[in-house]
This record gives sequence, C-alpha cells and structure tokens, in this order.
Amino acid sequence: MLQVALNGSRAAGDGGAVPLSPADLAESALAAVAAGAGEVLVHPRTPCGRESLSPRVVGPVLAELRGAGVRVPLVVPAGVAAEPDPAGRLERVGSWEVLPDRAVVPFAEPGAEPLARALLERGVAVDAVVPLGGGAGPEPPARFLAWSPSRYGRVRLVAELAEADPALVAWMRPPPPVPVVLYGRDGAAWPVLRLATRCGAGARIGVGEVLSLPDGRPARSNAELVAAARALWGGVATRTAGIR
Repeated sequence: MLQVALNGSRAAGDGGAVPLSPADLAESALAAVAAGAGEVLVHPRTPCGRESLSPRVVGPVLAELRGAGVRVPLVVPAGVAAEPDPAGRLERVGSWEVLPDRAVVPFAEPGAEPLARALLERGVAVDAVVPLGGGAGPEPPARFLAWSPSRYGRVRLVAELAEADPALVAWMRPPPPVPVVLYGRDGAAWPVLRLATRCGAGARIGVGEVLSLPDGRPARSNAELVAAARALWGGVATRTAGIR
C-alpha cells in the first residue's frame, strides 16, 4: 500500500508542487493515483489556510475529490493541528456529514483513544500514528498497544520514524495485530520508504512529507513523487529477491 500525502502542513511558500485549492487537490490526487498511489491523505483547510475538522471544510474537500473521480480511499487527519481541544475533536468528527474512509489519530496526543473509538463507531477506519525515534520515547507505542478496540480489522498502525533505523521497529516483533505503515519526513522520507519495502510494510510519500526526489531534485508534483516511490519500491524488492 502506497499512500500519497497531498499537502500536509505545507503552504504556498513551499513551492508550486503544493496543491492548495480543492480543485488543485483533486487534480493532484487523480494524477497521483494514476502514478500508483493506492490511497490519498488530504489535510482540509479553510480559505485562509488553517487546518480544520469543521464539517463545512472537510465535507466540501472530500466531495470535490470524489466528484472529480478519485476512487481510492480518502484519509484525513484528526489531530491537534486541526482542533487543539480533545473534546472539540470529538464534537467535530461527530458532526461530519461527509465521511472519509479513514482518519489519522496521533497516539502522542491527548484524547487519542476516545477519538479513535468515536471514529470507528461512525464507520471511519483509523490510522493510529505513533512517532518513533527523535526523542519520541516509548509512551505512544505503549498507549497504542494498551488500547484494545473491538474491531482491530479497521485499524492500522502508522509509525512515523525520525530515521531509517531498523532498531526503531524492533518493538513490533512479533508483529502487532494490525497492518503497519511506515513513513518519514523530509530527509528521512526516502530512507524510511526503503525500510518499509524491506519490512513488507505500507508506506507514505507526497509533498506533505518531502519536497525532493530521491536524487535531491525538487519534485514538480505529487505524481512525480509517487512514480519515484514506485520505481524505488520495485528496485528494492528486486534486489531483496535476488539475495534469497
């Protein structure tokens, strides 16, 4: 599984590869899916650029993408960047009229467990994010492992790695009872994608995570990043098969 992060925390100042308007997001999503993305992660924003969980912001963005013909699962974040108050996050997701297929819940933030349960009760699958390395500490993974949803089949563990160190994922042996996605940001993005390939995990790429290609050239679009990830993924898989 390769997920494309369409925009993340990027803004207009980060360059022309970052889609901003709902129409631009839809166009970028379609091109990324054509290049090989199996899911689309989008950060809905107000006209002034602020992330939001308001149904008046989330609904139109999802409707724009689906109306444009994006047929893969759509994912939105449900963290403090969009709504700082835990009770406010619960209220917001409870008022959604247009639902995403999945929502991202950071398990390093307060209120993660009840928020994840509320999403599952609404029929929205959950990507439980735990940061690994870079001073993150053991608490987020421990919180996730202590959480026991009744429907594990609709939950994924998404590990954000500060670096592509295999030791950071050693705690996932034996594997958790859920699918795993690995990703990194900026300088860690491509090394972590290679690690995800070797581990047999899903991965995430896109301008929301990194603005350059594996060779250091600036990326011109999300589709270019996805195509590069697919090529890199295939190369790593071929080399791994040759070793066996």
